Amino acid sequence: MDTVIRWQVPSILVRQIGAPAAIRTHSEVSERLLTPHPRVSERSQTTRREHESVSTLAPVPSIALAPAALRPGIAERLAVRARRLPVGPTAWVVGALAALVTWLGSWNASYWGDEAATVMSAERPLRTLLAELGHVDAVHGLYYLGMHFWIRLFGASELSTRLPSALAIGALVAGTVVLGARLVDLRFGILAGVICAVLPRATFMATEARSYAIGTAIAAWVMAYFVGLWRRRELRRWPWLVLGAMIAAASYLFLYLVLLAVVQGAILLVSERGRALRRHWVQSVVVTAVGAAPIALLAYAERHQVAFLARRNYANAENVLVNQWFGTPAITIACWALILLGVAVFLVRRRTRSTVAILDRRRSDREVLLLGVAWLVVPTALVLVSNEISPMYNTRYLSFSTPAAALLVAFGVVALTRILVRAASSRRIRVSAVAVLGVAVIALGALAVPDYLRDRGPFAKDGGSDLRQTAEYLASQAKPGDAVVFDQTPKPSRRPEMAYRLYPQQFAAVTVPELMTPYYRRATIWDRMAPLASIRSELAAAPSVWAIELPTAGEVPNDIQDLTSHGYRVVSTHLVHRLEVFQLVKEGV
Repeated sequence: MDTVIRWQVPSILVRQIGAPAAIRTHSEVSERLLTPHPRVSERSQTTRREHESVSTLAPVPSIALAPAALRPGIAERLAVRARRLPVGPTAWVVGALAALVTWLGSWNASYWGDEAATVMSAERPLRTLLAELGHVDAVHGLYYLGMHFWIRLFGASELSTRLPSALAIGALVAGTVVLGARLVDLRFGILAGVICAVLPRATFMATEARSYAIGTAIAAWVMAYFVGLWRRRELRRWPWLVLGAMIAAASYLFLYLVLLAVVQGAILLVSERGRALRRHWVQSVVVTAVGAAPIALLAYAERHQVAFLARRNYANAENVLVNQWFGTPAITIACWALILLGVAVFLVRRRTRSTVAILDRRRSDREVLLLGVAWLVVPTALVLVSNEISPMYNTRYLSFSTPAAALLVAFGVVALTRILVRAASSRRIRVSAVAVLGVAVIALGALAVPDYLRDRGPFAKDGGSDLRQTAEYLASQAKPGDAVVFDQTPKPSRRPEMAYRLYPQQFAAVTVPELMTPYYRRATIWDRMAPLASIRSELAAAPSVWAIELPTAGEVPNDIQDLTSHGYRVVSTHLVHRLEVFQLVKEGV
């Protein structure tokens, strides 16, 4: 048994050991606090105490003792106690804190086009929602259905509709803690969970009224369940069938989650533990394929709605390496450096056949890296390859690999801590491994602050969405009976009329003569609007006409050209942020 004796001993023995050895011993104790020690029985503890009493009287090796003055400090004692915490409650406490932090300020930014699709679909009557899903957005149908009942209970404000995403980030972090605990121990799980909570992709998902945060949380818990089967070499059939059913059900929330089955297959193919489990995994995949087939067929039938991705060139190095999980250059460089450091240290130790593990044991090193790399790389590679055939790639679509990034960054942090503690020990410097871990996590959190604040600015969405601010300006300026027209030239998700649908209370005093068929009476997401030429009489009856336009550089908007050519003059303009509001009146009125 690897034992370090830390009882008080006669000062003459301390002088015999010498200060350098005492410092080395303390650094070894600090580093060993990164790894869990096996529990011993009461009889073993009694034998150990007897052995230690004899050791005090026997000749003492220079590396066996440390003076009482160098006992582990507060950080080390907390690390030891952390091993004794229950995994489940601890994970949910960390998750609750993450949910609170990521929810704060999430309501600041105005809605944008994709969130408009969420709110407008969820506010429909159920009958027309089902009709819509038969034409578009079937892959989001389960989320829209859940939000339908959520909005009926809590309203359609940004604070309300984004709250489920923040709660999902709490579940995601809790799942990451459990995942790390099953792979290594609770302390590593907490480290990975905290890192997951500060990654820009996670803090961004908490501010979106979309399904990605919920899907990522489900992915974390599905993988935690899989790790349980994998590590205990589960040979019964039914737990694997449950796994397949879980992934199939998750695909109705977000179709790309079926790629988790491929990740699991890659892990079992490479790992030693997976040899006896591959047949059960195949059975699990069959269940997933059968269960997910209906939503996959619907998605294929509605593939036209993502055809725009072919024109966006989203599949580039910046999106894949930077925006997909990270953000600003500083945190991106730091996270990739830690990931590469962890992999490099592992490979060097394996090549030199070192018996010293980075985590609690070498098997944990291999399994954390295997799961993290497979989960991070395999879905991205498959989507990028498929994107060459049919447009499929968007940075948000790979959000469900965020826990893998957190695990790999946490592994790199532990590897860095090992290096620093050993380097300090060689220079006879007293360094706490727990303190080094804490500093590393705080540094990552500090690097993530710019992304966190940017995502909570008033114009944070879609490059500067200002729908709420535009609606508020119009409500403060327009008079009862005024008419409003909207620019119809942008793509539907960027048309200014979204302000009217998302903030209807701000348009209560004005008329919208362009509206022909409201969205909730159609089998598509958006309203059907009339051309200006067909509503001239309605406009002539209004004291003022307000035109909300998406301006283009140096060009007069089409609506303004049309109105001025029919006797209107512009009396005021106001650029909100991205949208511009024009007030026009009829000449001679």
